[in-house]
Amino acid sequence: MTTHTTKIEKKAYAKINLGLDVLGVLPNGYHEVKMVMQTVGIYDVLTFEKAAEGIVITTDSGELPTNEDNLIYKAVKLLFDKYNVTEGVRIHLEKHIPIAAGMAGGSTDAAATLKGINELFCLGCDEEELKEIGVKIGADVPYCVMGGTALAEGIGEKLTALMPTPNCHLLVAKPDINVSTKYVYEHLDALESYEHPDIDGMVQAIEDGSLTGVVQRMGNVLQDVTIPAYPIIETLKERMIELGAAGSMMSGSGPTVFGIFYEEARAQEAYEQMVQDGQAKQIFLTGFVKG
Repeated sequence: MTTHTTKIEKKAYAKINLGLDVLGVLPNGYHEVKMVMQTVGIYDVLTFEKAAEGIVITTDSGELPTNEDNLIYKAVKLLFDKYNVTEGVRIHLEKHIPIAAGMAGGSTDAAATLKGINELFCLGCDEEELKEIGVKIGADVPYCVMGGTALAEGIGEKLTALMPTPNCHLLVAKPDINVSTKYVYEHLDALESYEHPDIDGMVQAIEDGSLTGVVQRMGNVLQDVTIPAYPIIETLKERMIELGAAGSMMSGSGPTVFGIFYEEARAQEAYEQMVQDGQAKQIFLTGFVKG
C-alpha cells in the first residue's frame, strides 16, 4: 500500500550541554570539543507541505531570515540537489526555542527538516545518511538528528549514544541578550588556561544512573568567556541555586542558563519565583527527553 502524503509535521527538540570541554583548535580552524549533549522538552514545530516548485519558508518569529540564510532552507537544498527533487515545498516554523541561546535552535530545525523532507519525498535515507548531510550544515546538526543523551567529540559530529540521563526537573532561563558563538570561541582562544570538566566521569555517572554524579561534574569552559561579558548569566545561575537547584550551568555558548531540580514542587516554586523576578526574557519548566 503506497500512501502519497502531501503534508507532515515534525517537532524539533532543543538541547542543553550537561558538560562542555574544548580540547584545542584543529588545523582547519574548528575547535575540538568533548561534550555531553541532552535533548530537553522545549521544541519548535515544523509543518512541511509539497508545492509545485521552489522552497518557501514562513515563521511566526520576526527574528529569523526565511531565505537561503536559514538553516532550514540549506537542509532542503542539500536533499533536493542530492536526490534531484523537482517539486517544491512550503515549510512553516512555529518557534518556541529561544534564538541565539546555546540550545541548538537552528540546528534542530535543520535536523527536523532533513527528517521531514526525507519522509515527505520518500527519499529513503537512514539516520547515518542524514547525519552525514547534517554536518555540512552545522556541527550540532548530526546530534540533533539523533537526539537523546550522547557524547559528542571531534567538532561535535563524532557521536556516541549514552544511556538516558536519569529523569529530573529542569528550569531553563534565557536573559534578554544574544551571544555570538564566534565571539565566545575567539575569546576562549585568548585565555591562557581554563579548568577542564570531567567529561569521562560524567559519562560514567550516566551509565551508573547517578543524577547526583552528573550534577557534581557539570562544567562548561565557555562560561569563562561569556560570564565576564554578560554578568546576568552568573546572576541567574546563583538565583537557581538559591531557589533549590542541585546544580546550575550555562548551556553551549550561552546565554541560556539551566538548573537541575530533584523535586517537582521545588522546581515549580523556583519557576514561579523567577517569572516574578523578571530577570530572564524566556523561562521554561521542562525535563529530559529520551532519544
